Amino acid sequence: MNSKSICVLGGTGFVGRHLATRLANRGYRIKVLTRHPQRHRDIEVLPGARLVEADIHDPTVLQAQFAGCDAVINLVGILHEYPGQTFAAVHAELPGKVVDACRAAGIKRLLHMSALRADAAQGPSQYLFTKGAGERKVMESRDLAVTCFKPSIVFAPNDNFLNQFANMLKGVPVLPLACPNARFAPVYVGDVAAAFEKALEDDATIGQCYELCGPRVYTFKELVEDIARMLGLKRRVVGLPDGLARLQAKILGMLPVKLFTMDNYLSLQVDSVCACNGLEALGITPRSVEGIMAPYFGNQRQRQRYDALRQTAGRD
Repeated sequence: MNSKSICVLGGTGFVGRHLATRLANRGYRIKVLTRHPQRHRDIEVLPGARLVEADIHDPTVLQAQFAGCDAVINLVGILHEYPGQTFAAVHAELPGKVVDACRAAGIKRLLHMSALRADAAQGPSQYLFTKGAGERKVMESRDLAVTCFKPSIVFAPNDNFLNQFANMLKGVPVLPLACPNARFAPVYVGDVAAAFEKALEDDATIGQCYELCGPRVYTFKELVEDIARMLGLKRRVVGLPDGLARLQAKILGMLPVKLFTMDNYLSLQVDSVCACNGLEALGITPRSVEGIMAPYFGNQRQRQRYDALRQTAGRD
């Protein structure tokens, strides 16, 4: 058990909730900064965890909240831009503010979430370019003890990515798919959280940047077809040619709710696959999509069958 105090930025997000739960259950004292604490009261149920209302983009607020902590974890990231929320502000500028606030508050340990194929020089999309810019700022802060993580697509039963495609597959017999040959190595969120915990406990991880991947590489089309198989659905997944994929991105990108944008399309032009899987270097055996998601999707099928039987019985 550990009694260190950790300040987490992005702790109310998908990865953040899993990491906060893991660390809290191992005795860490967790402070989660958020603009809307009333929306995330469930986090305060965790032992030793508390929510603090704060504007994480205000340097003076960051310095005040970091004071007295043993380490800071920055998980903040976005997949789509909205008014008042840009890739540059969130991915590139915020990490610089975090570094400065750590110095001002006397914090030496910083863990940072980047992204696989983030590149401040040649990132093909604004997402990857700005992620790379933020990563560079963090890794160049030689006076801080920094560890960086670069995951492929992160999945879990409560994720948005696999479940989004599962819901699409349930509603259509044929699913048109942009960038069908893009390659991923999806990594389980529990393994990502374990990597962060390992870094907090092992000084040998200081100064390192770890790529995080699952055990299998998929094309985008293979991954969506696998979701259909786990759901027990017979569906046809049709890969779109590049011209139609770009058109789909432009049209969907104009919708109020962003499902797929031109920036997403550009991110898919580079494979999200590890050159060297950092999970193995950290002594973590990566878990597979099938091992985690097949039981979850199988339970969904059973519930649907049960509901269908109940509805049939109710009509008799």
